[in-house]
Amino acid sequence: MPLFISYSHNDGGFVERLAKQLVAHKVNVWLDRWEMHVGDSLIDRIQRAITDASALLIILSPDSVDSEWCKKELNSGLIRELEERRIVILPVLVRDCTIPMFLREKLYADFRTDFDAGFKTILESVAKVTNEWRNRLENPTWHTDWAIDWGETPEGIHIIRLTLVELAEGFPYSVLTVISLIPTEPASDDWYMEMIDQGKDDDARRYIVESLSTELTGQNVRILLQDQFPQNIRVKFSTENGGYIADITTRWLGTDTGRNVLFETAQQIEGIVTQMQLAAAKTKKSA
Repeated sequence: MPLFISYSHNDGGFVERLAKQLVAHKVNVWLDRWEMHVGDSLIDRIQRAITDASALLIILSPDSVDSEWCKKELNSGLIRELEERRIVILPVLVRDCTIPMFLREKLYADFRTDFDAGFKTILESVAKVTNEWRNRLENPTWHTDWAIDWGETPEGIHIIRLTLVELAEGFPYSVLTVISLIPTEPASDDWYMEMIDQGKDDDARRYIVESLSTELTGQNVRILLQDQFPQNIRVKFSTENGGYIADITTRWLGTDTGRNVLFETAQQIEGIVTQMQLAAAKTKKSA
C-alpha cells in the first residue's frame, strides 16, 4: 500500500523532491499531482487513497496547519489510528509552525536544517508501517508483485489466497499465479477460528503460508508454461493443526515469444515468506 502525502501546495517544491527520493528508495507514494486527472472526483479519490494508504506523511508548515483541507486529511488519519490501533500518521516538519495538538507527542522527521537527516528518519518510520500482506520481490531479470487476502466460502470455510504477478524485465509478457489455501478437515478451520477469537489471526495466516512454502520447497514445485492456457496443480500439506490443500493456477499473459516460460513457484513463495517475516518483525519491534 502506498504512502499518502498530505501537504499545502505552497510546499509543493519540497514535496516533489521528497516524493522522488522516496520512489528512488522503492517506497510506493500517492501524491495528488501524480495521481489525479482532469474530471476525477477530488473527494472520492483522496478519501479512497487515505483509506488504502499504509501511512500518511503529514507535511507541517505554516501553510499546511492553516489549511482546512489538510486538517481534514489529518483528522482522517487520526481516526484510522484510533480504529486500527497502530501508527498511521508520520509528521514531517518542513518549516517552523504551531504543531497540531494531537501530533505534539509524536516523533517527527525534521527537515528544517538537514534534508538528509530528515529523510533518514522517514525511511526508518516507513519500515515500521510496512504492509506484511503485500509487497514486491525483485530480481535482476524479473520482479513479482504479490498480495495475500482471506475470507470465507459460501459454506463458511476460511480460505487464504495468494496472488502473484511476475513481470520479466525486457520481455513482453507476465505470469499470473493464484493460490487458494483450503483446510481439508474441520480441526484446521476450528484452530484458525480460535486464533481469530484470540486476536492472533495474523500469526495463524503467517504460519499456514510458511507451512505451504516448506512443502513447495521440499517438492521443488515449478510450473512450465507453453501456451496461454492455465496450468493447474494441487498440493497437499500438513500443519500441526491439520491439513490443507493448495490449489495453484498459473497462466502466461502477453506476447508469445516462441519460448516456454518456467515459473519457479517454490522460490517465489519462499521469497514472499521471507518478506512477511521481516515485515512482521519490524511491526512487533515498533509496537
